Amino acid sequence: MAYEMTFGPVMSRLPELLDGALDTLVLSGQSIAIGLAIGLSVALVRVNGPRWANIAGSIYVEAFRNTPLLVQLFLLFFALPFAGLRLSANTAAVIAISLNLGAYSTEIFRAGLLAIPKTQIEAGLALGMSRFQVMRYVVIVPALRIIYPALTGQLTLTLLGTSLVSAISATDLTLAGSMIESQTFRSLETFILVAILYIAMTFAFRLLYWAIGLWLFRRRVHTGDAAAGMMLVPGKADL
Repeated sequence: MAYEMTFGPVMSRLPELLDGALDTLVLSGQSIAIGLAIGLSVALVRVNGPRWANIAGSIYVEAFRNTPLLVQLFLLFFALPFAGLRLSANTAAVIAISLNLGAYSTEIFRAGLLAIPKTQIEAGLALGMSRFQVMRYVVIVPALRIIYPALTGQLTLTLLGTSLVSAISATDLTLAGSMIESQTFRSLETFILVAILYIAMTFAFRLLYWAIGLWLFRRRVHTGDAAAGMMLVPGKADL
């Protein structure tokens, strides 16, 4: 007998799915903010710090990049209580995803930092800029422009990776979908709606990253437009 799709029982539970989607957005936002801070800090230490700090950063990066996020979640949630530290499911989820993203973003940030020629740094110092100004305007912003596509791609994967936190019963969209599926027995309909919500959130995040990119790099865009305008106007470059 052919399977008949019926969305009615699932659609009646749509508010629960929307609450789960909101939980996913909150979890993603917290994890991304913390993970990027960790990644940038470790990348700066690995590029400019002492040798021992570089080694410690490298160990952290390799440990988290070479183990699955699901295993990291299990270790934080189930193993830490044996050491006397018990975390809630949501707290363990934020910490695990933040550390995982921090490891991946460290290498992305480090690649951008290493792409900045040392001569530019020396030129900034020679012009009287402080080390903080050089790091901000000469190093970090140009490096971020280089790595921005790769970084936003990793952030999108982080959003989708939050679906794993349902394995430790942390509240998110996947857990909400699983609970509805177990009560309505409409597996296909439930996870079609879950997939649609994930797609919507992913496109919303990509739109946000695009808008942030326009804001961060607007000076470059304006400069490029001005240069293009000079090329289009005859004799403009000769003035």
